[in-house]
Amino acid sequence: MRFPGPYAEAVEERSEVLFIGGRSGVGKSSLALELHWRLAAQQVKHCVIEGDNLDQAYPPPWEHNLAEKNLSDMWRNYRALGYRRLIYTNTVSVLETEVLAAAMGDDPIVRAVLLRASDDTAARRLEGRETATTLELHLTRSRERAAELEQQTPSWVWRVSTDGKDVPTVAREILELLGWT
Repeated sequence: MRFPGPYAEAVEERSEVLFIGGRSGVGKSSLALELHWRLAAQQVKHCVIEGDNLDQAYPPPWEHNLAEKNLSDMWRNYRALGYRRLIYTNTVSVLETEVLAAAMGDDPIVRAVLLRASDDTAARRLEGRETATTLELHLTRSRERAAELEQQTPSWVWRVSTDGKDVPTVAREILELLGWT
């Protein structure tokens, strides 16, 4: 697919996307940042999009598919500049890979990873970032979402535990699976 503009000739290669999903407190954002720094150090052109930021509003605009529309616009802009690799994080992205890939509009090669963590690990991480006001709500939602993700995530999605591992270790595992370096 060719995109109009001065950089159109640079986007002939098929794009690739890594969807990172998992419960709150599993390490999605930390992993995406670590992958970013490792790929940048090896001069691998890529971008990172935090899916939560594409439709974070009140009241929630979910029925308008705003996240998909914003992803489409952002990805078109990145592709016009020659980017072809995307790291996308969102709790349920591993359940929505088809819709999100379609929103990208350029038939990407899709890979996905479901990050897993025990209730204790997730709670410890959430306690470090949430306020007393929201902590219990996040703990409850995280437990519920973990069960849903375990049941509904397709079998082809990689599953990686983050229990007892630091972020660099998980990033090395993912980079080995990805083959981008």
